[in-house]
Amino acid sequence: MTSSSSPTTVYRAKAIHTMDAANPRPAAVAVADGRITAVGDVAELASLGGATVDDRFADHVITPGFVEAHCHTFGGGLWQFTYCGYFDRWGPDGRHWPGCRTLDAVLDRLREAAAELADPTEPLIAWGLDPIYFAGERLVAVHLDQVSTERPIFVLHASIHLATVNTAMMQADNIGPDTLMDGVPKDGSGNPIGELQEPAAMGLAITGASRLFGSILSEQALANFGLLARNAGVTTMTDLGSTSLVRDDVVTKLETAINAESFPARVSVFHNPGGVIGSLADEVALVLERRSRSTDKLRLGNVKFVLDGSIQGFTARLNPPGYLGDRPNGLWLVPPEQVAERLQAFHDAGLLVHVHCNGDQAVDVFLDAAETVLAANPRADHRHTVQHCQLTTRAQYERIKALELCVNLFANHTYYWGDQHMSTTVGPERAATMNAAATALELGIPLSIHSDSPVTPLSPLRVVSSAVNRATATGHVLGPDERINVTEAMTAATIGAAYQLKMDDEVGSLAVGKRADFAVLDDDPFGGEPEALADIGVWGTVLGGVAQPAQ
Repeated sequence: MTSSSSPTTVYRAKAIHTMDAANPRPAAVAVADGRITAVGDVAELASLGGATVDDRFADHVITPGFVEAHCHTFGGGLWQFTYCGYFDRWGPDGRHWPGCRTLDAVLDRLREAAAELADPTEPLIAWGLDPIYFAGERLVAVHLDQVSTERPIFVLHASIHLATVNTAMMQADNIGPDTLMDGVPKDGSGNPIGELQEPAAMGLAITGASRLFGSILSEQALANFGLLARNAGVTTMTDLGSTSLVRDDVVTKLETAINAESFPARVSVFHNPGGVIGSLADEVALVLERRSRSTDKLRLGNVKFVLDGSIQGFTARLNPPGYLGDRPNGLWLVPPEQVAERLQAFHDAGLLVHVHCNGDQAVDVFLDAAETVLAANPRADHRHTVQHCQLTTRAQYERIKALELCVNLFANHTYYWGDQHMSTTVGPERAATMNAAATALELGIPLSIHSDSPVTPLSPLRVVSSAVNRATATGHVLGPDERINVTEAMTAATIGAAYQLKMDDEVGSLAVGKRADFAVLDDDPFGGEPEALADIGVWGTVLGGVAQPAQ
């Protein structure tokens, strides 16, 4: 127990899971001054001087607040635009958005949205599109021209790695036959088809991209980001990469929104180096300066690289045999020969680096760089992390273990794209070994699992379900040998994720001295059928001892 200067509140619940081996199943948790002061029996904790027993969660289950170790702040901003994804989603305001299950349904959703815009010249922005779900034609400009030949249209794909635009958008931004850039596919006549692959190409459609990405740090966008977390039981979120941190006004916006007492989550914002402010030394200095502005709710000073693209978007870098159907390999977003130099600069400064590697070829490039960097400058407890890590082989996991790296697996891919990976991207054999959580744990590699929201919904229980059940959207069990149990998955989504953020001394488990951050659930994830994990309701959260009911 610890002493406190404010009254103590004792929360009891139907069940409490601390994810702390020292006291895994107490009956109650005592909180004061925003931290946990004791865990134990109700009577024992109620006897603390001035303690009040709070029974509001008596019919609920308390776990540590979920730690989402890979999502993006702009997920809150996207809800200011039109959702046209394949799966149903719920917005931060609780609104239900039915999924668009055909290309015709996508076009109908866009026509409805266009009809609501009073200004005929205002660009129509939508998001969530994923062409891989639709057989036959891939949605391109000629399809969007059926919605409007005059209004520019910009549709961001679910992966966030691609966009599709109409002819009016290409005309507005001078995207044409003379546009020479990787990621701008053209037809047999040399004309762009309207698909833009990866950030550089998407940025050509400035009329749409500037409107979309320019609004994602608005006051409403950041408020939405917090509401999404609260509704999902998440108390710590990670915005994994944003070059906007070079702008002081953006950092000020983040500080104002997230440090506010009303904001219902903690957020760790990683810097995505882009070479936009000068040398690597300049970027290191920037990250160190930003780190000095960290608070108990806003954490700055970590770094993320993005090496390749998206598997379902066919822009990830794969080792042979590559994609099915003799598709060309994906795109490098950082030249492979530059990875070691970039990693060395931030590693030598004592900074934490996470690296996006969807394809196994990207994993090889990062592991080669990490081997070079760590040989030149061994550093204990660095916790550098391979992000997504989707097609990683056992041999690569063994190298990851030897280099003392961590892995954060995109477990949700099994549910949302497992069927497509079997049939369309890499085939059933390689799809069965994607997101190999069991292999990682067998080898003793620090593990977390994530949603990459808004790529998939911010729902830790869905992520846990995906890792435990490995069921695709059609119910196929994909790679049963890579299933992990509920305890292992819940650990990965709480204290495992906190460890990779170097926040495990503060959050991720319920223990004396840690922040009083809880998820409050309607049912016990440890007590029911594993197949029902994703359907467990979320009452809300407790952040720093303050209840945050979901909407």
